[in-house]
Amino acid sequence: MATEPVPPQGSHAPTLRPDARNAGMTPEKAVEQIASDLHAAGLPRGAAVVVHSSLKSLGPVPGGPETAIRGFLQALGPDGTLLLPGLSYETVNADNPVFDVVRTPSCSGALAEYFRKRPGTLRSINPTHSVCAVGAKAARLLGEHQLDDTPCGAHSPFRLLREEDGYVLFLGCGTRPNTSMHATEELIMPPYLFGGMVTYTAILSDGKQMRLLCRRHRFAGFGQRYDRIEALLKAPDLRIGKVLLATVHLLRCRPMWERALEALRRDPLHFVERVGKTLDDG
Repeated sequence: MATEPVPPQGSHAPTLRPDARNAGMTPEKAVEQIASDLHAAGLPRGAAVVVHSSLKSLGPVPGGPETAIRGFLQALGPDGTLLLPGLSYETVNADNPVFDVVRTPSCSGALAEYFRKRPGTLRSINPTHSVCAVGAKAARLLGEHQLDDTPCGAHSPFRLLREEDGYVLFLGCGTRPNTSMHATEELIMPPYLFGGMVTYTAILSDGKQMRLLCRRHRFAGFGQRYDRIEALLKAPDLRIGKVLLATVHLLRCRPMWERALEALRRDPLHFVERVGKTLDDG
């Protein structure tokens, strides 16, 4: 059961001076500061949260990505669950239809790739939209992703986080890279969303192989504008704060889903804009 921290007033945490914020910190002090900042931004202990991240947005961090991950884990506590995308759509495709749970890299940034390789991290089985996690609910959230024939279907962690009353947190990257929004789109089926079926081979951690038939997302002539969700939410469902030097946006999944589905039912193109080229993206 998530327990709420004392939230900041309004949707914005107090403005922090960026100069020398990280100077002189030891790794242990940085872990404590990250955890404290996350609580101040509204992240509860015991929560399940998927994090989209720009590691460099934190500024210089003693101990590097391990310190950042430990800060999140300290903030969440033993009953919490930390998830980061393990997306691999850039390298796993019709021309290279092999997904290795252990070896296929993530294209979701430096922190996500470090977390993927960190001892104890679990990874869901999906060729293009896997998720990595550690914590109390990691196995339950990740364990049946391979049953879906779409990237963000009914068994995906992106869908299940809504049922857990979980959170999406954006660390220094703005709210555009919101993979959870694909799960809402899959319920509405806007015309830009899907490409064809691809037969993939998944290589599991024990070396066994699994055949997966899965559709790809293909944003034909459209760019993603998931940042538009911000205009549809207000505190406490959207909070903006600071973690070290990074601006963070924290969204509650259930209200995000509700507002997103309402918007997509009114206009299936609400969260995209026309662009001059075809995108093949997660």
